[in-house]
Amino acid sequence: MISLRKTGIALVLMLALSAGSAAAKTVRIPIADGFDFPVGKPDAAGYYKARGLRLRSPTHFGDDWNGRGGGNTDLGDPVYSVANGIVVWAYDLRGGWGRVAIIRHAYREPKTGQVRYCDSLYGHLRDMNVKVGQEVKRGDQIGTIGSNRGMYAAHLHFEIRHNLSIGMHRNSVASTFDNWADPTAFINKYRRLNREWGKQAVPTGTFKEYKGFRGL
Repeated sequence: MISLRKTGIALVLMLALSAGSAAAKTVRIPIADGFDFPVGKPDAAGYYKARGLRLRSPTHFGDDWNGRGGGNTDLGDPVYSVANGIVVWAYDLRGGWGRVAIIRHAYREPKTGQVRYCDSLYGHLRDMNVKVGQEVKRGDQIGTIGSNRGMYAAHLHFEIRHNLSIGMHRNSVASTFDNWADPTAFINKYRRLNREWGKQAVPTGTFKEYKGFRGL
C-alpha cells in the first residue's frame, strides 16, 4: 500500500509539473546536506524544549524552544535556518502568530536515495531577516526569538511539515505523521547528509492565501 505521505508528495509534484506551468511552479535550490537545530546552533546549546509535538487534542504541531535562563532571557536571541532551502513565507501576521517564516527544503533519504521535501516554520519572531524567495543555507540567521509583542514569554515556535500545502492553514490536513514531523526526531535523524553540488527543483505555489498574504 502506498502511504498517504508519498501520495501527497506525488500529488504536489504532479500539480507543480503540469504541462505549460513547470517554470512558474518550481524553483531550483541546493539540496540539504543535513539539518541543525534552529537555536543554539548547531545543537541547541543553552536552550530546552518546553513543549513538543502533540497530534492529539490538545494539539501542538511543533516544538517550543526556550532559553535556559527562563522568562524573556532569550528575547532577541538568533534563530537559524535548519537546512539549505528557500523562503516560501515571511510575513508579520499579528494576531496569535506575529512574524512567521517558512522555509522549504529538499533532502535525500539515505536508505532509498529518494529526494523528499519538507517545510520548516519559525513562529513569533521578534525580527525577521529574510523575505519570500530568498535562498538560505543551513545556519543562516533568519530572525530573532520574540514574544509576539508581549503576548507570550519569549520562545521560538518551530514546526517541520511533510505536507507542502499546509502554509498557515494547519487544520486543513489530518493531524498525522504523514503530514507532520516530530521536529526534534527529524533533525536528529537527518543531522548529516551527503553533500551534493547540484540543485533540486522544489514545488512552489502550494499555499492558500492567508489574511491577504501569499507564499512563494
